[in-house]
Amino acid sequence: MIDVESADKNIREEETENSQDISSEAQFDPKGKPLDGDGEAKEADPGKEQADDPEADSGSADAGDDAKVKKHGDKRAAHKSEKDAAEELKKLIAEKTERLQRTMAEFDNFRKRTEKEKDARFGMGERNVIEKILPVIDNFERGFAGLDDASMEDPFVKGMDQVYKQLKGILEDMGVKEIPAKGEKFNPDLHNAVMHVEDENFGENEVVEVFSKGYLYKGTVVRFSMVKVAN
Repeated sequence: MIDVESADKNIREEETENSQDISSEAQFDPKGKPLDGDGEAKEADPGKEQADDPEADSGSADAGDDAKVKKHGDKRAAHKSEKDAAEELKKLIAEKTERLQRTMAEFDNFRKRTEKEKDARFGMGERNVIEKILPVIDNFERGFAGLDDASMEDPFVKGMDQVYKQLKGILEDMGVKEIPAKGEKFNPDLHNAVMHVEDENFGENEVVEVFSKGYLYKGTVVRFSMVKVAN
C-alpha cells in the first residue's frame, strides 16, 4: 500500500528546490536586459556605463581636443585680423603723410615763385622809375657844369643843388650806383663806346671821356655809360 503523505511531501520538496534554482539564475528580458525581483528591466547606471565604455571616454577626449583646436584657431584668426587692421592703418597713415608732404612742398614752391614774381614786378617798377629820373639827374649835372664858383653861391643855384643831391641820395638808398668810367679800362658789359681816339697819352682801351653816366641797380645795368675810348 502506497504512503500518500510521504509522496506529497516529496513533491513539495522538489518544487521548492526547483524554485530556488530558478531564483538563483540571472533573469533577463527578451532584449537581454537584466530583470529585478518584480520582473521589471533594470535601468543601466549612466555614470557606470560611461566609465566602463572606453569609446565614450575617447569621444569625450576628442571633443575636448576639437574645442581646444577651435579656440586656438579663433585666437589666430583674431590676431590675423588685428594685424591686417594695423597694416591697413599704417599704410593709410603713410599715404596721408606723403600727400601732406607733397602738398606742403607744392605750397612752398608756390610761395617762393609768387615772392619771386612779386619781387620781379616790384623791381621792374623801380627800374622804370629810375630810368625816368636819370635824365633829370643828367640835366642837373649839365646845368652845374656851365657855372663857375661865384654862380654856385647864388641862392637859386644852391636850392637846385640841394634838389639834385636829394635825388642822388634817394637813388643811392634804392640801390642805384654810378658806373666808374673815366680812366677805367673799357668794359663792354658796362660801357658803350660811341667814339674812339688815337692818343699816346692814354693806355690801350682806356676810357678818356664820358658823355653820359651809366648806372647799376642792385648789380644790374640800368643804363650803360656812353664813353670815348683810346685805341
